[in-house]
Amino acid sequence: MGNLKNLFYLISFLFFAVNTSCTTQQADLKLNYSNPQIRYEGRIDTSNVEGAELYWSGTSVKINFEGESISALMSDENGTNDFNIQLDEDSTVLLQLDTVKRYYTLASGLAPGKHTLKLFKRTEWDRGTTTFYGFKIEGNAQVLPKSPAKKRKIEFYGNSITAGYAVEDTTGKDRPSGTFTNNYLSYAAITARHFDARYHCICKSGIGIMISWFPSIMSDIYDRLNPADSASQWDFSSYTPDLVVINLFQNDSWLVNRPERDEFKANFGSNAPNDEYIIQAYQSFVAGIRDQYPQASIICMLGNMDATRTDSQWPGYIEQAVFNLDDPKIYSFFMPFKETPGHPSIEEQQAMANRLIRFIDEHIEW
Repeated sequence: MGNLKNLFYLISFLFFAVNTSCTTQQADLKLNYSNPQIRYEGRIDTSNVEGAELYWSGTSVKINFEGESISALMSDENGTNDFNIQLDEDSTVLLQLDTVKRYYTLASGLAPGKHTLKLFKRTEWDRGTTTFYGFKIEGNAQVLPKSPAKKRKIEFYGNSITAGYAVEDTTGKDRPSGTFTNNYLSYAAITARHFDARYHCICKSGIGIMISWFPSIMSDIYDRLNPADSASQWDFSSYTPDLVVINLFQNDSWLVNRPERDEFKANFGSNAPNDEYIIQAYQSFVAGIRDQYPQASIICMLGNMDATRTDSQWPGYIEQAVFNLDDPKIYSFFMPFKETPGHPSIEEQQAMANRLIRFIDEHIEW
């Protein structure tokens, strides 16, 4: 009799365990943004009570699941941010947000079996904050365990080239609309995918190391979680990259010749910076990155716009700064001037990625 009672308890326990598993299929399933099976990538604030806040280009939200359809509950500060919906690491669809908090259908009519969905932020942080509240999965819904964390980690600091500004504007007009900007097609994101690396992208169109087309420079925002909030500090210990790529100085190369601009007057007074000042400014920024990441390899990159034209002095400034730093894990690397108008096209971004990938293969052990 005791054996029968034990068998009954065992069957009851197994039935309870199966029916309370986090992967049990349900007709519909709602997931809060804090669900541990959701994987975030990039500088994202998940500390808020209501939802996860996304700011930076290239930040992403990923879920593995089974179901017939999936939606995301989201809102956007200004209704101007765009995302890529990537289903099963294959098809990509554009998602344009508005300011209303609502569910956006991301995929429907899905076949039975495992699916992966990723939301990837195409646009820059100056378009405002996007808040992600969670997913809704319908039709035999099941949450699957998230994929293992990627072993490699990479971080980029850059300007419009790194942001993928106007990369999809095939008219040659270099239009600023978020529809044409797509960080997913930037050399930075392509390189990270090639190495299957976790990806952080700290970028802003128009930004420089000494001077920008607006008051802030990279040293003002590089250590922020929310780049628009000077009180919002990023915890560098929460993400330690194996490799850092810095692609800055393009905007500086233009603006040091614009004494009429307010930014010039605020940063330099009435006299343009001399060579020593320029080299020291770059050197100081890289040294600050090294302080945060003592073991990382750092590539000091420039290009592919006219700061690397044949007669440009700017690659030389970077070479001198790297020489002065005297660090065997800090490298200089330059993209040739693309010699076409506007920002890099899809093909030019891919060409940059190809060159950077080769350089990493040849010089970086990670």
